[in-house]
Parts: sequence; structure tokens; C-alpha cells
Amino acid sequence: MRPTSKHRAFTTVFLVELWERFGFYGMAALLVLFMIDKLGFDDSRANLTWGAFSALAFSAPAIGGWIGDRVLGARRTMVAGAVVLCCGYLMLALARQELPYLFAALSVIVVGNGLFKANAASLIRRIYAGDEARIDSAFTTYYLAINLGAAASMLVTPWIKDQWGWNAAFAVCCAGMAMGILNFLLMHRTLAHIGTPADQEPVHWRRVAGIAAGAVVLSLFTALVLEHTLLATFTIWAAGASILSIFVYMTLTAAPAERAGLLAALLLTVQVFLFFIFYQQQYTSITLFALRNVDPRFSVFGYTLFTWSAAQFQALSGIWIIVLGPFLVLFYNGLAGRGHDAPVAVKFTLGFAAVAASFFLLAVSGQFAVDGRVSSWFVVWSYALYALGDLLISGLGLAMISRYVPVRMSGFMMGAYFVAAGVAQYLGSAVANLAQMPPAGMQAPLSLPLYMRLFSGLGWAVVGAMALAVLLLPLLKRLSLAHEHGVASGEAATAAGQST
Repeated sequence: MRPTSKHRAFTTVFLVELWERFGFYGMAALLVLFMIDKLGFDDSRANLTWGAFSALAFSAPAIGGWIGDRVLGARRTMVAGAVVLCCGYLMLALARQELPYLFAALSVIVVGNGLFKANAASLIRRIYAGDEARIDSAFTTYYLAINLGAAASMLVTPWIKDQWGWNAAFAVCCAGMAMGILNFLLMHRTLAHIGTPADQEPVHWRRVAGIAAGAVVLSLFTALVLEHTLLATFTIWAAGASILSIFVYMTLTAAPAERAGLLAALLLTVQVFLFFIFYQQQYTSITLFALRNVDPRFSVFGYTLFTWSAAQFQALSGIWIIVLGPFLVLFYNGLAGRGHDAPVAVKFTLGFAAVAASFFLLAVSGQFAVDGRVSSWFVVWSYALYALGDLLISGLGLAMISRYVPVRMSGFMMGAYFVAAGVAQYLGSAVANLAQMPPAGMQAPLSLPLYMRLFSGLGWAVVGAMALAVLLLPLLKRLSLAHEHGVASGEAATAAGQST
């Protein structure tokens, strides 16, 4: 595939993903606050409901990846997911502020995300198949699309909510996803030769009907799970255990040359799992901290430049990723051009160091609080450190799967990666409840010590994750070398077979 064709195909997926994330993260910025403000949830229920939803939304791509690999094709499944997501956001925009309507809309979004997420990433993997040196750069750029859409929507939707209400804000999320679908329709020819083998087959309508029926069942089950915390906990852990069992089975039954790469992917996925526990704090504890203990004014020398709502602070993650991401892309491309590259495991370790510093900065901010509120600039710089860690870990997580997992397994393994992230995010919501506020204790001076203890503890927990990453470096280096040797041997055997 020529470089220009790769660029056009990548641009198509990049833009679709940008608009899809615009819709998802616009909704994500509002949901916890919506449940507390409009539905009367306490911190604990809001955090755990969000955690269950995000866990299910991240777990569903394991099924969607399999459908893209084996049944409908990655291209078709991605588009189907985009349409279902659009319907889910529309339901949120039209819904009354009652629990059954909320859970119904969220269950449709879970199904849509399951169909979309793994297959969009799988298409990126296939665009750059055989160009291993460019994978880190491609997925970092792809991650910029996610955060460009996220940052824009997290700034816009809270402002729209303040001006015209919750329903109007959710309607903007629907409009964003509709733009992504339109984008694909206009540029679909660039992906004509990119996809799984199933994309090249005629549409089997019986399979489509079966998938539609399964989607309805999954949607109903998801709504039930979201309503019952105990069932949610069981379902999420069961999904994680099932995916881990399948992963172990695939590793044991894989060709010997593939096992080192699969084992390396498993160990790195464990590290990503730990990262997503900390990642979840931006939607739960950090957002509630911004609501109760952060001065919303951005001031310089006593002059207020502008003011943000609590939900808008979440946009800082995406903004910093957009600022820092291009420098990492240039750095990765420079290394690739010189035939060098830092191992993914080393990048993960540096990422944990940045995330630890981010939480420690938040913990220190309490010492400079005035009437229980800290300067917004502490949150700005904390998110800068967090974003660097995010780029080095989550931004390269999909690249890691692409690097170590055979292409024929990529759709499912992308999905398995998201399951791990989903289970971790549910745990992250439980961790956020360590700073749960009592109903009568909403005053800023009372809540500040709770958050300071939480952020300090999280900082030390990240240090522990970094220590684990350091200890695993020698093993991952050996596995990576064994994987490269296996790939080289396989390519040599293929070339020899073709020559004969």
C-alpha cells in the first residue's frame, strides 16, 4: 500500500474517531454531575454507576472485535457502531430525567461503543500492517484524534448545559456522532481495500439479523446491570475472567513463534489495567474535587482571565495531549528514521512516573488552599503531567497490541484490551469513593482533607505500579527479542516458500 493511500485511509478513520469521541466524552463530562444534580444520587452511587457504565462500554468491544474479525468485517461493524451510538446520544437528549430512560440510553451507548471501538483501532492496525516502525507514531496520532474530540466536547457541552440545559448538551453529542457518520460516507473509498476478510464477502443478512437480536438482548441486560450494583460487580469481574481465560487459551494454542509476543502483550496489558484505575479519577474524584475545592477562576496577578465550570476541567487532559502529542510523534518518527526505538515497556515506566507526579501535585495543592479552595493552576499543571503519562501508556496501549499480537487476532485482542480497561475503571470508581462526601458535609473546608488523602494515596499507588514496571523490564526485553526473532523467522519461511 502506497504512503499516500495509507495517509488517506488513516485520515478517514482519524476523523471518524474524532467525531465519535466528541460525542462520547461530551456525554462523559456531564454524566456524574447529571446524576448528582438531577437524579439526586449521592457520590457513591454516581461514581459506581459511572464506573459500571464505563466498564461495560469498554468491555463490549471484545464482542465487537470478534464480529469485525469473523462476521461482518471491521469496516461495516465500525459504521454500525457509529449509527447505534448516534441513537444512544439522541435518546439521552430526548429522555426525561428519570432513571429508566437514563439506563436505556446508556445501554444503547454500550452496544454502540462495543461495535465501534475495537474495529476502528483494528483498521489502523491493518493500514500499517508490515510497517512496524510507524505503528507507535500512527497510534499516537490516532490518540490525538480521540483527545481533540474529547477536549472540544468537554469544553462545549458543559457550557451548553449552563446556557440551555442538559438535553441540549446531550443533543450536541448526537450531532457530533452524526458528523462522524457523514465523514465516513464522504471518504469511504479510501478504506475500500482496508479491512478484515469478512469485509470482502457479501453481506449475510441472517448474520446481521442475529447480531441485531444479540444487540437488543445485550442492551436490555446492560440496563438491568446498571440498575443493580451487585449484579454490575459480578458481571464486570466475570467479563474480565472470561477474557483472561480466552487470552490464556489463545496463547497456549498459538504457534510457538507467536507466544513470546502474546505473553509480552499480556504483561503490558496488566500495566495498562493499573493505569486505568488512576485514569478513572478524572471523571469521578478529580471532577468532584473541582466542583467543591477548586477556584473556578483562572487568574494572573489578581486579574481573572476566565472562569470554568467543574465539568470543563476534564478538558485539560485532552488539551495537554494535543499540545504534547505532536512532539512525541516527531520524536517517535525521528527514532524510526534512524532505525532506533525505545521499548514500549520503558515508555510505560516513564508514563507511570508522570502520573505519580500529577497526583502528588494535587495532594500538595491543599497546603495553599484559601477557604478550602485551591488555585485552578494546580489542576492545570497536574493535568499536564497526567497527559504525558496518558500518552506514554494509554496512547501506546493499542500500538502495543498491534506490535505483539498477530494480525488475525487483532480485532479480538483490541477488544480484550478494552475489557481490561473497563474492569480497571470500575475499580477506579470504587477507589474514588474513598473520598465520598457525607450528605451534610458539602462545605469546601470539610471536603478538602478527604481529597488530599486520596490523591496522596493514589500517588504512592502509582509509584508501586512504576516499581512493578521497572521489575518487568528485563523479562519484557527478552520476550520482545524472542518475538522479533519469531516474526523474522516467519517472514523468512514465507519468502522461501514463495521462491519455491
